[in-house]
Amino acid sequence: MAQSINTKVDYVIDGTSYHGLTTYGKIMIGDKGFEFYNDKNVEDFIQIPWEEVDYILASVMFGGKHIPRYAVRTKKNGDFSFSSKKPIEVLRAISKYVAADHMVRSLSFFQVLKRKVTGVFKKNK
Repeated sequence: MAQSINTKVDYVIDGTSYHGLTTYGKIMIGDKGFEFYNDKNVEDFIQIPWEEVDYILASVMFGGKHIPRYAVRTKKNGDFSFSSKKPIEVLRAISKYVAADHMVRSLSFFQVLKRKVTGVFKKNK
């Protein structure tokens, strides 16, 4: 049985994890960290302590009106992507524990494409 790292839970919502295969479960935000628990398999969980969080990346579309998914970038283990029905509320709950300068927008499709194209031309010179 999975043991929660949080002593006090601030926010719980249904969510989706995109780590490996897509899994559905519960996202819990508490005083000690960010947690995701799979609905079908209780032993399939992700626990990220706040000390381990480096950045929170939000994919913002339509001028900030829609956030389809967000990611938690850790210091050692890489990125974990999630989505939920009310991402703005999740990000507000996270903002209590993560500094504002560590909550950033992820690059858009065209920004990534522009970086790749300019990178190709810089390598050739």
